[in-house]
Amino acid sequence: MKVLILGLGSIAKKHISALKDIEIDVDIYALRSSIDSNQYQDVTNLFSYKELTDIDFNFCIISSPTAHHVDNIKELLSYNIPLFIEKPLFSSIGNQKVIDKVNYNGIKTYVACNLRFLDSLNFVRETYIKDETLKVNEVNSYCGSYLPDWRPNVEYKKSYSANEDMGGGVHIDLIHEIDYMYWLFGSPEKSSKILKSVSSLDINAIDYANFILEYPTFTGSIVLNYFRRDPKRYLEIVFSEFTIYVDLIENCVFKNNEIIFESNQRIIDTYKPQLEYFIDNINGKTYNDINEAYEVLKICIQ
Repeated sequence: MKVLILGLGSIAKKHISALKDIEIDVDIYALRSSIDSNQYQDVTNLFSYKELTDIDFNFCIISSPTAHHVDNIKELLSYNIPLFIEKPLFSSIGNQKVIDKVNYNGIKTYVACNLRFLDSLNFVRETYIKDETLKVNEVNSYCGSYLPDWRPNVEYKKSYSANEDMGGGVHIDLIHEIDYMYWLFGSPEKSSKILKSVSSLDINAIDYANFILEYPTFTGSIVLNYFRRDPKRYLEIVFSEFTIYVDLIENCVFKNNEIIFESNQRIIDTYKPQLEYFIDNINGKTYNDINEAYEVLKICIQ
């Protein structure tokens, strides 16, 4: 198996680790921006799109800064290889022509939102969300964490997360929450949002976001921030007869405050099954392709 990677940052390295767990016989290539780029493990460095023509890639992982995704996809269109695109799809709306070209060329795509592979969310989806006899009255999603703790030994103000012009901002960086709401409940009839940069982090990107998603029979709320020092991440579903609470960090589920499901899997462990799913479906149908991810992006920033 031969895999191309665009953007060799922290997320790419997680995908590389997952790849090597899945497939021992894998040759990984990285398209680097500078001839002076450091060597990473046994990854082969490439420095020009022209070098790609001599290699028969099975697929490409796009994990460059979000602001580069549009140009990356345009450059790769002619190679006609499947694309595994790190979330979020783009940093702005207005790229329908790129999506149309991907669809016209029949290029297989998957946009990586790995929380769809978290055991607790899948348990809730299969056990409760798919049960049409249950009435949902209210849904609340929350993710708060401290940006300076995200990447040890990296100055957080220089990261793409902290810089709007690089495609950063908590509203788009943590699009996972919007994605799994879409995955669980479908497209809302209407959505609204509050986006602010209000904390002491002193960054120019959005550090607080509050989304309201309106469905025919209930309303969902999503709150995201970069400034909470004690991380918390949960999903709460208020049904007519009981309340389900999902602790995403601990990967467990409570029903009326009593634990009913728990898993030793952690969020970092979802990278492997996500890649396995993509590899298994390169020649078939995937969910969360470029079209679905664009709809989720519209909720986020339109």
